[in-house]
Amino acid sequence: MIEEQVILVDKNDNQIGLMPKMEAHEKALLHRAFSVFTFNEKGQLLLQQRASDKYHSPLLWTNTCCSHQRNGETSLEAGKRRLQEEMGFTCDLEEVFSFIYKAPFDNGLTEHELDHVMVGRYNENPIINKDEVESFKWMTLEEVKDDIENNPQIYTEWFKIIFKESYSKLRNA
Repeated sequence: MIEEQVILVDKNDNQIGLMPKMEAHEKALLHRAFSVFTFNEKGQLLLQQRASDKYHSPLLWTNTCCSHQRNGETSLEAGKRRLQEEMGFTCDLEEVFSFIYKAPFDNGLTEHELDHVMVGRYNENPIINKDEVESFKWMTLEEVKDDIENNPQIYTEWFKIIFKESYSKLRNA
């Protein structure tokens, strides 16, 4: 199987090349990514617990889904693709903002991403792909904020960064 490629970008999100995902994470090179936050009509955020066999951050809680755009794929197309692949549904998405972050992991890999943050609405429970997702839950933003403060070790590093960066923007989304 051919390893997934990520899109290398400059700080202005201009594509400057492609690289195998693992190599980009080993070298901590800036690449394009996306994060989807799906809310229900009660204002609750759909969180996923990463599958136990993920190569980093297994069994940690994170946003609805996140991944990398493929070459030639828009952020919205990528978000819908991964929602379907991981959570078993699609919904309309709106890009809210983008920002750059860097999160090193204990295993020597680093996420250095220009992250496109998107919001969607969905009112059903997902049909999770057990190869990608261990479990899911719905929580209000306030509950998530409190839980991150009290239990930071159960959340992915990037989710804590993104949540802090986007909390006020998500409350108004």
